[in-house]
Amino acid sequence: MKIVTNNKYVDLHVHSNVSDGTKSPREVVKHASDVGVVVMALTDHDTVAGIDEAAAAANEYGVCLVPGIEISAGYRDRDVHILGYFVDTKSSEFLDILEKAWEKREERNIKIVEKFRKFDIALDIEAIKKYSGSSVITRAHFARWLVENGYCRSNSEVFEKYLGNDGPCYVPRDYMTRETAVKAILKAGGIPVLAHPMLYGLNSKEVDMLVKELKEMGLKGIETFYSSNMGMDEQIVRGFADKYGLIMTGGSDYHGDNKPGLEIGTGRSDTLRVPMKSAEDLFNAAGRELIL
Repeated sequence: MKIVTNNKYVDLHVHSNVSDGTKSPREVVKHASDVGVVVMALTDHDTVAGIDEAAAAANEYGVCLVPGIEISAGYRDRDVHILGYFVDTKSSEFLDILEKAWEKREERNIKIVEKFRKFDIALDIEAIKKYSGSSVITRAHFARWLVENGYCRSNSEVFEKYLGNDGPCYVPRDYMTRETAVKAILKAGGIPVLAHPMLYGLNSKEVDMLVKELKEMGLKGIETFYSSNMGMDEQIVRGFADKYGLIMTGGSDYHGDNKPGLEIGTGRSDTLRVPMKSAEDLFNAAGRELIL
């Protein structure tokens, strides 16, 4: 593992095994500290269950932790992800909304299991739950079980053969609406930010329409600096940020071993650099002071 001592990194998009990462919240924070990340947001999918553990570790390792979440919401025939920063993780109303999203995930998981039975694969749902570290199970957890039990050689093969959006075992999710996601984050005192806008298979005009719609709902930021950006992606997203008056955030989308070659803080092949200004602007938007 590379230890960084001279650089200070910001990573505002990180996952633990409370959703579909492979490291515990504590392990993620320690790893962030080891490689030089000084500001980190834990943004697990549709859950804030790992925030308390991460906060305790952040105090121990000297990392400035932003409590966060990544909520999936429906858009046309796909989903978009809304990051929520500085949400009140104890808000009963917010937790109730997440509970309903969890119930819909559970219904989907049952349908996925039933589809795999047609291929004579009896998925062990209880064993799969052990991977997640909590109640949130994603397709990545199904993939891990299939690989470990010899049905596929890699996660990518699982998605190509079974669980990709066009795969025979894919089940579309019943997502909450975009407005529900944005309003829930705002009501919980958080800052809603559109995650990785160039990953949804939309052209620039369509992304513009999405950002405009979300801005009208209360969107405050857009993820501009991102590990999978290619070509002119960052410049295009900067244009949306300027056009709609949005703060520019960024992150690696680190998942541990579930996304090999993707490092916290620096992305893929050491190409990601999230400016400290992104963290400062996020803190300012939340009415907080960034102290390192």
